[in-house]
Amino acid sequence: MDQRLDLESGTIHDLNKPAPGMWRFPKNPALCCIYRVPNSMRQVNPEAYTPQIVLIGPLHHSLKSQALNYHGDITNTKLMNYLNMERHKKIYLAKFAKRVGGGEKIIDGLRRTIEEDEEMIRESYSESTAWIESPEFVEMILHDSVFILEFMLRNYEIDPSQKTGDPLMDEPCQGKMVRRDLGLLENQLPYFLLDKLFEPIIHTLFHRDDITFRRLVIHFFYYINKIGDDSTFKHFTDLSRCVLVETLPGKYITHKKILELNEKYHAYKLYKGGVTFNAVDDEKFSLAVLSMDVEFKNGCLNIPCFYVDGHSEMKLRNIMALEQCHYPYKTHVCDYIFFMDSLIDTEEDVALLVEKGIIKHFLGDIGSVATMVNKLSWGVVNFGSYYSVIAKDVNSYYKSSWTKSRAVLKSVYFSNPWRGTATVTAALLLLLTLIQTVTSVMQVLQKNMKP
Repeated sequence: MDQRLDLESGTIHDLNKPAPGMWRFPKNPALCCIYRVPNSMRQVNPEAYTPQIVLIGPLHHSLKSQALNYHGDITNTKLMNYLNMERHKKIYLAKFAKRVGGGEKIIDGLRRTIEEDEEMIRESYSESTAWIESPEFVEMILHDSVFILEFMLRNYEIDPSQKTGDPLMDEPCQGKMVRRDLGLLENQLPYFLLDKLFEPIIHTLFHRDDITFRRLVIHFFYYINKIGDDSTFKHFTDLSRCVLVETLPGKYITHKKILELNEKYHAYKLYKGGVTFNAVDDEKFSLAVLSMDVEFKNGCLNIPCFYVDGHSEMKLRNIMALEQCHYPYKTHVCDYIFFMDSLIDTEEDVALLVEKGIIKHFLGDIGSVATMVNKLSWGVVNFGSYYSVIAKDVNSYYKSSWTKSRAVLKSVYFSNPWRGTATVTAALLLLLTLIQTVTSVMQVLQKNMKP
């Protein structure tokens, strides 16, 4: 038996005994889709991956145990939030049973479904869940699943102006935190299970063919009309990535990634060197959906609007973590962030992109935007980029002598309307003077040629 001696406590630990956070070798790797965020990424901003109010699934089950055993310091708001939400899950379970009718009978039916799929559910996680006994695991999945559905139903049905007695509905900041936590990579349940549990129930509740569990989920995350009907996703973080990837044309999907260029130029330097920038604005895209379809044509970088608010960093970080773990050779979102990072180095770069309408932010100051973008790629492994061809074309255009000459001409003589007008006026005067001189010379020559 493998054992390890803890020199500080003097206790002997059994290395074969399952414990939270231990790796496993899956029986079916194709099912694995929910991961612990790599530490190289987590240490840059741990809060971006940590639930603030609600814990979902087994990867944070040890935190639930801490919360349930917690008594005392009310200033530890995070543990207080976890404790309150575990109690709230029980309330939602009772409310859900009453909503669908059948009481404990319907809950027992859900429990049996989870028991039948328990092995597949466990296989969905990159870490071993063997340390959680089967009855406890099933109850955890049951409470978490029903909580998610009941919360979504309430958001769909309830008028936000009406008081309900439910803090998650009556206090928008609380509900927003739950919505945020449900997008975190480590805080997921496999979608196949949620769909299997609740698709029949949704039909019973609404008696309408147009309301499905999938549609309820897409509505909850503000993705209506922003994802294809045939698109599949493995959990809510994967849903967010799927929506972003679907903004890309086929060339990004079919083309192979190539190595990044070592030589890169930031936005302000490119602009001074003759590269122009144009914002591609589309009503389909917003804070919820970011388009990543960048194009370089005739010396102009056409970049879709990059919306940034207080939620953006968390959302992008978790999608990037998913790509690093599950899609290491299809890192579309990571590649886009690397590309934007290559354009942004200082506040000067951000100011230019804001002026051109490419960046629209709600962070208060442009320095925060520069810092956020620069740090997003820290700890992320780069296996080449789908944007390398664009970067190569931009570099070639920037370094051409014709582009530099035209840029100097523009910056020196046409930097603003007044200087441009003066330049044109001076050029006209020079031209008129030249014409007058030529005319005078011709007249003298004609006079001398006469006999």
